[in-house]
Amino acid sequence: MKTVQQYIDETPQWSDGTPIPVTPMTAMQRRIFLLAIAGKFFEGMTVFMTGVALPLVAMEFGLGAAEKGLMGAATLFGILIGASALGGLADRYGRKHMFIIEMALFSFFLIITTFSPNFPLLVFCLFGMGLALGCDYPTAHLVLSESLPTNTRGRMVLSAFGFQAVGALVGTLIGYLILKNNESIADWRIMYATAILPAILVTIGRFFITNSVHWLVIQNRIDDAKSEMKRLLARNPEYPKEIKIHDPHAHQHGEKASYAKLFKKKSRRATILASVPWFLQDLGTYGIGIFTPVILGNIFSDQKTEHARSLAEVIHNDVLAAKGATLVDILLIVGIVAAILMADKVGRIRLQIVGFIGCAIGLLIAAFSTYLTGPMQILLVFAGFMLFNFSTNMGPNAMTYLIAGEVFPTKVRGMGAGFAASFAKIGAVLTAFFFPILLHTIGTAMLLYFLVGTSLLGAFITWRFQIETKGKNLEEIILE
Repeated sequence: MKTVQQYIDETPQWSDGTPIPVTPMTAMQRRIFLLAIAGKFFEGMTVFMTGVALPLVAMEFGLGAAEKGLMGAATLFGILIGASALGGLADRYGRKHMFIIEMALFSFFLIITTFSPNFPLLVFCLFGMGLALGCDYPTAHLVLSESLPTNTRGRMVLSAFGFQAVGALVGTLIGYLILKNNESIADWRIMYATAILPAILVTIGRFFITNSVHWLVIQNRIDDAKSEMKRLLARNPEYPKEIKIHDPHAHQHGEKASYAKLFKKKSRRATILASVPWFLQDLGTYGIGIFTPVILGNIFSDQKTEHARSLAEVIHNDVLAAKGATLVDILLIVGIVAAILMADKVGRIRLQIVGFIGCAIGLLIAAFSTYLTGPMQILLVFAGFMLFNFSTNMGPNAMTYLIAGEVFPTKVRGMGAGFAASFAKIGAVLTAFFFPILLHTIGTAMLLYFLVGTSLLGAFITWRFQIETKGKNLEEIILE
């Protein structure tokens, strides 16, 4: 008899008995991976596209600074609520069920967003999309990590997470192309509409994956677990031909999972590590990410039309900022590629600490640029934002997501990862709402200095509460 993870981790051998170092992915594992990347892609696309859409929405509905902050924060507040309120349900009702429900919800609210006739309904729909994307944080991670071999789990989960950066770039690029080739106040609706058909197709595709075998075993549904394991590991020729599952945690089946378990003395370290650095990371990543077009627009004010009032002037300014943001966002992808290559070699903790420090240096460089003018200002601001984007995706933006789904045991993994994501999104909501106001009141430089401090604090907290999960079998993770 073998445990679930032992079956998944088993590697084939050549005819002379030499083992192959990496287990080849089955067709089902590849399908799960492709469907898991969609949620992160849509998050990056819709959240970061908001920065490009915001000036047009503001003009159509006559928004002030507070309303702009509310629009930027709506989706993130939805993620905050959805990650724990819906994501935690994956521990009760199963990973697959919530995996389907979340994407159906996202598609529904996305359609209504596109046709919103007024600002209150738009904010409600953006919040609804956030609920769905929040559920995706723990659920997609669990669906993927609980179906993969231990030695490839880190890079595969990060590869899926990396599509948040791809989505951010695509969202900003779509906004730029629509603005360049069209001149209508309704262009922001077209931006969101581009995601509708892909979201519906992903929803349908998620019906055709396996449920988590780890979760089924924890639920004591052994026959269902054997059936799903056969589907997950279906190969030609068939292997394994017979499945006999050993449950190493059978004595825990009667225990009730609860959020209180995350805050017990021996569990607190994992909860702090998963939650606090992610919160500090989100202060910078979402603030800078959403408002990069706005910040660049403020810094390069000599190239834009001051006090734009006409539609043409608004679009001109928006195009300038979107073009700069697209260039900066490319470094998000470079950063996540570095994380994928190094996570299973260097380790999660070391990358997170180095990444936080890199973020601080990048933001400091960008802050210094505000005291200059001309070519040197342009060089420093782009260098600073590019270093920040590279560092955050190589380190804390990627590692916090990965760690949160690994440091908790199967019974409360959805709750733990969901709580961490929700706590993190408090930071994202705060920056999304207050960024426009603070940019106006204290200026770009002071705001960037504040984020330098939060990045350095993130590095310290990671070092202080570190738990390395590199190469660790998920079945070995137990909270007392």
